[in-house]
Amino acid sequence: MDLNRHPAEFRRLVRRGDFRKPTAGHGGNHAQANLAILPQQYAADFLRFCQLNPKACPLLGVSEPGDWRLPQLGADLDIRNDVPAYYLYREGRLAEELESLEAVWRDDLVTFAIGCSFSFEHVLLEYDIPVRHIEQGRNVPMFRTNIANGVAGPFGGNMVVSMRPLRAADAIRAIQITSRFPGVHGAPVHLGDPRLIGIEDLQRPDYGDAVDIAPDEIPVFWACGVTPQQAILSAELPFAIAHKPGYMLVTDVPNHRLAVL
Repeated sequence: MDLNRHPAEFRRLVRRGDFRKPTAGHGGNHAQANLAILPQQYAADFLRFCQLNPKACPLLGVSEPGDWRLPQLGADLDIRNDVPAYYLYREGRLAEELESLEAVWRDDLVTFAIGCSFSFEHVLLEYDIPVRHIEQGRNVPMFRTNIANGVAGPFGGNMVVSMRPLRAADAIRAIQITSRFPGVHGAPVHLGDPRLIGIEDLQRPDYGDAVDIAPDEIPVFWACGVTPQQAILSAELPFAIAHKPGYMLVTDVPNHRLAVL
C-alpha cells in the first residue's frame, strides 16, 4: 500500500472498510489526530482538561454538538467512519470495539480532535532518524505512567506516553525537531530509565506493540493522546467514544502548518 496517498483517499479506504490497521506512516506528510467523543454535558470540563494538559492533549479541533464533521481538519471528513477502529466506553469500562459509529451516534456528542505524535514521525524520517515501530510494521508502544494529569471536573488520571528507542545522537536531534511541533505533543517528557515514570517493563506496553531496543539505544517518551482515554476511564462516564490506540484520524492539515519557529 502507498503510505503517502492523499489523506482524503486514505480516509475513503477506511470508510469502505479496506484499511483496519494502525495508521503510523500513512497519510503522507499530514497531521493525524486522536479522538475523544463525549456527551455535551461533559464538554466544558473536558475542554478545561485539555487546556490544563497541553502536552498530552493539544487540541486540533472541536465539533459542534451532534456534528460528525470537522471541516477545519478535512472537507469530506466523517468522524463516524474515517477511523480504522473505535473504542466505546460505558461506566468507565471498555464496552466494545467498533468499525463505525453510525449505529451509536447521538445528537449531543461533541468530538475533540487531539494532536498525535504520528504526525512528527514523517519529519523524523526525513532527517534519517529511525522510527522502530514503522520499521517493524507494528503499532507504537504506549505506557501508563505515574505522571499525574491536571484535574478538571471528573477528568484526571495519569499521563500515557509513547516510546521510540533511539541512539543518543538521534535522540538529541529528535528533541530539537519535535520541540517545533507543540500541536502534536512537542518535545519528549522523559528519556532514559522508564522506572522513574512508573514503567516497569518496556516489553509489556499497556497499548500497542513491543519493539526491539538495541543495546546502544535509549527509550525516549512523548506525551500521548491516549491520555484522554485514561481520563475518561477515571471519570467513569456513562457513555464515551475514542479511537483505538494507534488507529488514528488522518486529516488534511499539512504537518508544516503545525510547526513553530
